[in-house]
Amino acid sequence: MTVLVTGATGTLGRVLVPRLPAVRAMSRRPGPDRVAADLSTGVGLAEACRGADTIVHLASARRGDAAALGRLVGAAGPGTHLILVSIVGVDRIPLAYYREKVRSERLLEASGLPWTVVRATQFPELLDGLFTRLARTGLLPVLGGTSFQPVAPADVAERLVALVASGPAGRVPDLGGPDVLPMDDLARTWLRVTGRRRTVVPVRVPGALARAFRDGHHLAPQHADGHVGFEEALMCLHPAGRQS
Repeated sequence: MTVLVTGATGTLGRVLVPRLPAVRAMSRRPGPDRVAADLSTGVGLAEACRGADTIVHLASARRGDAAALGRLVGAAGPGTHLILVSIVGVDRIPLAYYREKVRSERLLEASGLPWTVVRATQFPELLDGLFTRLARTGLLPVLGGTSFQPVAPADVAERLVALVASGPAGRVPDLGGPDVLPMDDLARTWLRVTGRRRTVVPVRVPGALARAFRDGHHLAPQHADGHVGFEEALMCLHPAGRQS
């Protein structure tokens, strides 16, 4: 079985590719260990998809995500199993990027190809980057009354390896990290691991978007199947810690 992985140089792709046999890594940029193809234009896609039995679609775009998937579907051979990684809550949280992901899911379902969709919660890397930006203010503001359920890329990669082996399954159960934790607790863990000193300030933000996150539409507590906790993931991202 030949498996094509789009977005192979991204956060999840770098973890997944070494776990798959007969893998063909795809990126926009050429390299000795990957094929080059551009999902935004379609250049190189036919060659990248040729002979692939399964495509694991990790590449993502805040604009044009569904159009890119449409090009990938068009380039895939008949009977190719296409696996899409999506996000928990895309159909319940009013973000433009999430609405685009819903369009991608629906496009794949109607494509006529054998398909699988798995939704995952947020990566620790997302919160790490968010906390880094927010801490620049001298404080660390967080969403009050809001929890997150970070799932490590390694756990998502493990699930994807199993989905490649098992074949098309349609919409499969969501995948979340092992713990659902308040954002202020996650922020304090981040401060401790990175060696920073900030005052964590929970802020109750008005509006439908903040309410959707407070209501937990981005969580999958019934599918807390990940093994790597947030602190363990942070220790890998910041092995020596740092002072700020």
